[in-house]
Amino acid sequence: MSKLKNSVYYSLFQEQLTIAPLELSYCQQICSWRYEPPYDCYQWPSWDNMKKDEIEFADSAIRKAQYAAVISPNGDLIGYAQFFPMMNVTRLGLGLRPDLCSQGIGPLFVRLIAEEARRRNPQHEIDLEVYSWNRRAIRAYEQAGFQITDTYERLDKGCFVECICMVRS
Repeated sequence: MSKLKNSVYYSLFQEQLTIAPLELSYCQQICSWRYEPPYDCYQWPSWDNMKKDEIEFADSAIRKAQYAAVISPNGDLIGYAQFFPMMNVTRLGLGLRPDLCSQGIGPLFVRLIAEEARRRNPQHEIDLEVYSWNRRAIRAYEQAGFQITDTYERLDKGCFVECICMVRS
């Protein structure tokens, strides 16, 4: 398998995944992903709306500084990661392609992203935030070495939702 230009290569068990820059074609794919309820709250707006409003990875500076693609051995986009910088912390945001959810690859996927965060900022604590009802994600995060450190409510789309903060041990 040839490595993608400017990528970091990891071998996890028998699976080989690559962290690569988040190219525009990947952004368009991510915006087309559709999750089953209740996970549909994780869907992105259309790519056209993202570009128009320069939201998140539609802003080229944010995309380059904070986002990465996770690529399978055959070159398919399987997910993405955001490495959001905070004071001495890298907060992870991530998304796995909907057809790969509940297939058992979540912990490997999350470990890969956490190791990339560690590589980018070795002194930073690595954390993430997840809705408390998302037991599927919480299990994957725990299996990837994250522990619950806080529970709180925050405003999201005009409603208060209970969130859990998890830190990588």
